[in-house]
Amino acid sequence: MTSETAQHLAPDDGGDGGTAAADASAAEFTAHRPRMFGLAYRMLGSAEEAEDTVQDAYLRWSGADRAAIAHPAAWLAAVVTRLSLNRLSSARAKREEYAGPWLPEPVFTRDGALGPLESAERRDAVSTALLVLLERLTPTERAVYVLREAFAYNHREIAGVLELGEANCRQVYGRAVRRLERPEARFAPAEEERHRLVESFVGAAREGDLAGLERLLAEDVVWWSDGGGKVSAARRPVVGRDAVLRFLAGVARRAEEGTEAVLAEVNGAPALVSHQEGTLLAVTTFDLREGVIGGVRVVMNPDKLAFAQRQLAAGSPLI
Repeated sequence: MTSETAQHLAPDDGGDGGTAAADASAAEFTAHRPRMFGLAYRMLGSAEEAEDTVQDAYLRWSGADRAAIAHPAAWLAAVVTRLSLNRLSSARAKREEYAGPWLPEPVFTRDGALGPLESAERRDAVSTALLVLLERLTPTERAVYVLREAFAYNHREIAGVLELGEANCRQVYGRAVRRLERPEARFAPAEEERHRLVESFVGAAREGDLAGLERLLAEDVVWWSDGGGKVSAARRPVVGRDAVLRFLAGVARRAEEGTEAVLAEVNGAPALVSHQEGTLLAVTTFDLREGVIGGVRVVMNPDKLAFAQRQLAAGSPLI
């Protein structure tokens, strides 16, 4: 939601004083909006639903007694977290019926859409791989983990947001960490190496260099395609280097003329963006470990590309 939208929604009592107060309220909310959007996105894995959640939070903000809100950032974080928890219950049911693998919606992050990502830890907190893993957690576990890991809330603060006991929050957090089981995160390559691997993959794919691709892919590589039943895509993961190479050869034969592929920063990491005359066709992200590509995730569902498409139209830098 833009500041103009926020101002349009702000209540107006018909006087200059009311308008000024509404403008100030909208401006304050707008200042917190990137953080609230980042929180909702991490909770939901959907940029579209995150935007709707932030919109709902603004409606509550506009109707609240601001004098009673001592810490607006904390108040808004609590509201967005609870709204996200409400949405997660229905979202999980829909994802169980989803056609093919479900992947989170990609977000271009060079424009700060998900907040500052100046450290490896912050980049990892919005990575496609982690967002997929967060689907293993219950809604409460996800909320505790996101607030703790991505927003550095202590357990007392999390307890206040979720209206749980502090000791309970500690237990939930420990359970969430164990359920995620992420030993591969310890071996993630440095940023420069990540860019090199993705650039090498793009170059080999463009030239049809199967030998080059074979060197880049881990033996147990897995390829996921999310078409959501809207476009042609593999309904099951493609597992193993040989199977992925055969799959890529088939994709190359079916590629439409005029399709271009460029590098971009997506969810804090180098990614491949495929488009045709400015229309997004696919966004590909990579799981990288110890000098090879261990996983490839391709979002092709046009509904899931809508937010990224709007980012491009607004002039968001790719990389």
